[in-house]
Amino acid sequence: MRSQRSLGFVAALGVITCICAFHTTAAIDIPLEVLGHVNIEQLPTITAQSPSSLIAFPFDESFPMTCEAKGNPEPEFRWTKNGQEFDPFLDPRLMKEEDSGTFVIPNNGNLTVYQGIYRCYASNRLGTAISKEIEFIVPHVPKFPKETLDPVEVEEGQAFVLQCNPPQGIPPLQIYWMTISLQHIEQDERVSMGLNGDLYFSHAVEKDSRRDYCCFAAFPRIRTIVQKTAMSVIVKTTNAILQRRPSLLMPSGVKTETLLVKGEDLKLECIAEGFPTPQVEWVKMGHQLPSKAKVENHGKLLIVPRVEQEDSGKYMCKAKNTLGEAVHYFPVTVEEPPEWVSEPESQLSMIGSNVLIKCSASGTPQPIITWRMNGVPLQEAPAANRKVLDDTVLLRNAQSSDSAVYQCEASNRHGTLLSNANIMIMNVPPMVLTSEGEEYSAVDGKAVLMHCKVFSSPPSMITWSKDDSSESVEGPRVTVHDNGSLEIYRVEKEDAGQYTCLAKNTEGSAAIDATLNVKDPTRIAVPPENLQILKGTTAELSCLAEYDKSFSNDFELLWEKDDMEISLNYTENSRYFVEDGILQIINVSHGDQGVYTCVARTPVDQDTASALLMVQDVPDAPEYLVLSEHKSKSVKLKWIPGDDHNSTTTEFIIEYEESQWEPGNWKELLRVPGNHNSAVLKLHGHVDYCFRVSGVNTLGRGPSSKPTERYKTQPAAPDKNPENIKIEGRLPHEMDINWEPLLPIEHNGPGLEYKVSYKRQDVEEDWKEHMVKRHSFLVKNTPTFVPYEIKIQARNHQGWGPEPKIVIGYSGEDIPSAAPDDVAVEVMNSSVVKVSWTRVHKDKLHGHLGGYRISWWRLRSLVNSKKSHGDKHTLTFPGDRNHAVILGLTPFSEYSLIVMTFNGRGNGPGSHPVNFKTPEGVPEKNPVFRVAEVQKHSVSLVWDPPLEPNGILTGYLLEYQLVNDTEEVGPLQTVDISNPDTTKWILRDLEPVSKYKFYLRSCTTMGCGPVVSEESITTLETTSILASTVGLRKSASPSPPSTPRSPVTKPTRSTIVPVLLNVSSAVSDRFANISWISGGEHTEFYIAYMKKREGLWKISEALNTSKTFHIIDGLEPGTEYTVRLIPNSRVDNSSVFEDVISTRSAGLAREGGGISTQGWFIGLMCAIALLTLIVLIACFVNRNKGGKYSVKEKEDLHPDVESQGMNDDTFCEYSDNDEKPLKGSQHSLSREIKAGDSGDSLVDYGDEDVQFNEDGSFIGEYAGRKEKRVSAEIKATVQTPA
Repeated sequence: MRSQRSLGFVAALGVITCICAFHTTAAIDIPLEVLGHVNIEQLPTITAQSPSSLIAFPFDESFPMTCEAKGNPEPEFRWTKNGQEFDPFLDPRLMKEEDSGTFVIPNNGNLTVYQGIYRCYASNRLGTAISKEIEFIVPHVPKFPKETLDPVEVEEGQAFVLQCNPPQGIPPLQIYWMTISLQHIEQDERVSMGLNGDLYFSHAVEKDSRRDYCCFAAFPRIRTIVQKTAMSVIVKTTNAILQRRPSLLMPSGVKTETLLVKGEDLKLECIAEGFPTPQVEWVKMGHQLPSKAKVENHGKLLIVPRVEQEDSGKYMCKAKNTLGEAVHYFPVTVEEPPEWVSEPESQLSMIGSNVLIKCSASGTPQPIITWRMNGVPLQEAPAANRKVLDDTVLLRNAQSSDSAVYQCEASNRHGTLLSNANIMIMNVPPMVLTSEGEEYSAVDGKAVLMHCKVFSSPPSMITWSKDDSSESVEGPRVTVHDNGSLEIYRVEKEDAGQYTCLAKNTEGSAAIDATLNVKDPTRIAVPPENLQILKGTTAELSCLAEYDKSFSNDFELLWEKDDMEISLNYTENSRYFVEDGILQIINVSHGDQGVYTCVARTPVDQDTASALLMVQDVPDAPEYLVLSEHKSKSVKLKWIPGDDHNSTTTEFIIEYEESQWEPGNWKELLRVPGNHNSAVLKLHGHVDYCFRVSGVNTLGRGPSSKPTERYKTQPAAPDKNPENIKIEGRLPHEMDINWEPLLPIEHNGPGLEYKVSYKRQDVEEDWKEHMVKRHSFLVKNTPTFVPYEIKIQARNHQGWGPEPKIVIGYSGEDIPSAAPDDVAVEVMNSSVVKVSWTRVHKDKLHGHLGGYRISWWRLRSLVNSKKSHGDKHTLTFPGDRNHAVILGLTPFSEYSLIVMTFNGRGNGPGSHPVNFKTPEGVPEKNPVFRVAEVQKHSVSLVWDPPLEPNGILTGYLLEYQLVNDTEEVGPLQTVDISNPDTTKWILRDLEPVSKYKFYLRSCTTMGCGPVVSEESITTLETTSILASTVGLRKSASPSPPSTPRSPVTKPTRSTIVPVLLNVSSAVSDRFANISWISGGEHTEFYIAYMKKREGLWKISEALNTSKTFHIIDGLEPGTEYTVRLIPNSRVDNSSVFEDVISTRSAGLAREGGGISTQGWFIGLMCAIALLTLIVLIACFVNRNKGGKYSVKEKEDLHPDVESQGMNDDTFCEYSDNDEKPLKGSQHSLSREIKAGDSGDSLVDYGDEDVQFNEDGSFIGEYAGRKEKRVSAEIKATVQTPA
């Protein structure tokens, strides 16, 4: 850098520091702001130089000798080589640069002429700066000498050494011992290479004989490897190797003095010979070995890296075997190269002052300090006012002429340090380099630094004042730094204002003003929170901040991920979006996991808050599957688990695939806990396996690993025998044996077959054996239902399976031959009876007891004497029992029942029929109850008697009360009608235009039955109104309240509009048409409607009764609405009419447009109805072919035993009409009968939930027989839709 000259000032300012480690030279320059006002000359400063060692590698094109410097005037350069002047411009081979001290040595021709030690000098008229010494080294190509080596002959057991003697070259040097074919010579405790490259043998063995021992020397920095002539070794064998005590091959003597420089690696070596092979130990005398010490080369090499002074001392190696030991001592001394204790500093001093330049260094041995001025030794440039005092140079009454560059050099035998100090003597008045009128913004509670950079000589006294005050700013929160800056700690609002910086010295003064503004701090009020989220979903991180409102245009909220700012480009592919302080990450992936930081920033401060986003996912596939410990029927599988993605792996699933039976089909083999990474797999024989593993965590199962290599097991005998052996007797004299065959993978080898063995259990006989390949065997000509012992054993070409277990089974069953005795019926109540009987003896069962069946039918109702043989019902009770409970009987009726037992073949004979009667009960509810006529003060009600009175009717209980669509209802009024033939009643003295609710029950001596209810509104006039034309609504609740909730306020004429006649509604999917006929004078009213009773009413505009309809539009399809007609625009309890309507679902056919109005559909329905009628008539005729009822009843009482149970498919299946069992059930060896196996299953007689009570009967209502239900379903399908 060039500097301009200035008359009147001859001075320079700078700092130059240079040490042998060739750090870049640095200097403190006169600020450019000063040079803009006045031109000041400067001493030279070295700015760039080559390293202390410059090696001419043959593969480099050129070698620059760098020397750059700055100063004012511009420096001039000169060089010395080996202490002699050297002018690069005189050598045409060298390349030079203008205005630079650098020259370049090209890599052509002979470079050895340039080899030497160089130094650069940069001078101007103020002084001279010098570089450190630069050594240019021209390496020669290392070579082993050409020589002929005699073979090394040695007796077996003797020690010998093969010497390498590598050539000299540029370090580092690497030595290898190999054969001609480049195979490394194996090294161990007996054979090892020393630090000098020689190969040592502690004792020779026969295998050491060879002719191609080669030593290779590698020089990496010059990319060269050289080889020594191959050496031969001949080991002469002996009959016996004599043992001998250890001796050291390396080093020789008793001790070896070792000197190191601090920071180097200490390497001590002991190589011993002897037989047996000696072991080497290391100790430090009087101390423990350094903790960083390590032993290598089979214990023969001790290394202490980066030695310090405390590593000095005496070390000892000890080589020993069974015959003795040998020792060697290593006194170790650690010395240090020079290090600065006080490095000379550049100084700017005023004229007439005393200047001290201090320079001291430490090292071992103590460094020698040498002083120079402008590159010349001080003794060669004497000065009257300069004196050297030990490590200090003193300049008394310094003048401008004393400005110079002083060099201090500290050196010992391990290195040299060089430092340049620019000493400038001059006087300059204060110059404030900081701009006038700077504005500073500080945050309340934080610190602020206001600058006042001053250049002057002598140094200026700097003071700060505030708001034109003459007092300087002081206090515990205020500090004026040496560079003139004012720092205020914990700024307060009162600190805002104008500040003045004043600089004074002997030459003058200067001042500037600055303004301080105090702002509110920026603070994150709502920081983001740690978040765990599933991969593929959207993550949201919230961050809200508070800041000074003056920064409204300068405030920014940024997001960083792992300390890297997130860029927001808002494109289609962007996954990051920020809005109102919320960061959204779309489609989160594993790469989105990390620490997210919200940065709230203003120009003066910022606040941050961080949160950890953890992405959860199923585990990654395990890796590096390895099979080990291969055995005949097992193998160990190891794997490395995949990333669990922040959800702990709970288990691993191991699957297998085999190539013979189901190739490509993976099946689960084993599950192991998630903290395992290996498993021993039990395998089958003769299978070519392949395995894979997948991990499972709370989020699910992860992908499977890559398959392992295939592993084929050897054939073996079967490991198991067939399971789930079933013994069935389809016919009385047969026994069918079935079993689950072994899976193909369980064969363990080719040629699988089964040996079936059986014999009777109750007699002494030999086993009968049969070999089969299928998985069933039929034994014929067996006695009926006798026990057998059965066993099945697997065999293949490799041998037999394990000894099989014996299974007990029975031969074929026959139907039971006896009926239960002592059948008795105990009436529990009007619809429940308990039936008991004596069990059938096991000898009469001829098979496994399935249970008992009870069949019953209604003979007649006791209300009249007319007999009507009712449908027969049958219930099945599995197991061995002697009683059951029948529910759901019709009260006040006469019944008959029979009991029979059953087994796997079918039902036994029925017992003698038992007749019983049920007592009276309460009636069913009335099928018809309606309002026949409505007047102003009366209502006429009509009804039909119950279809099943369940006793002798004694009358009816009629109740009613005023409701008026309010939460308050009137008192409940009761009318007791004692005449059972009454079917009509008129209620009088009712309130006009009021809603009433009516309740009706039928009664017997046992009480009243369920209630049926109806509602109606009385009229305003005395005109009679038929109930069919008045808007009536059935009560949603069939039961009246037991007591009124509160008295009803009698409605007055002033609050009620005239009654509307024929109020009706027509509903579509999106609108409702409310129509009416006015019953009096024309008056205004309103229509209100509410969706799903949610409490939000919508009210129409005022309507007149003269208008006959109103359309409510904008409704939702498939939704329930409540509609009210009200006398005013307030929705209260004074409505005249209320109804609940439901809009149609979207897409349904409109009324009148449905399929039911199409001609072809009506015709089709009629044809189906006719065909169904014909089928029913045919079934009825076929059913009654047997004659009159008495014959039919006899058949019911004495079923045909021979016709029952002849097919084994009919076990536990029952019909309602006859005793023939249905098909499809089977019996089991365990003697248990499943409820689902019976045709008369419990579900057939109940609504939905069927359960047994403690005595074995089931709870629920009985329905009719299944044929009846089927008929009802057929009839339902031919009805025309409403």
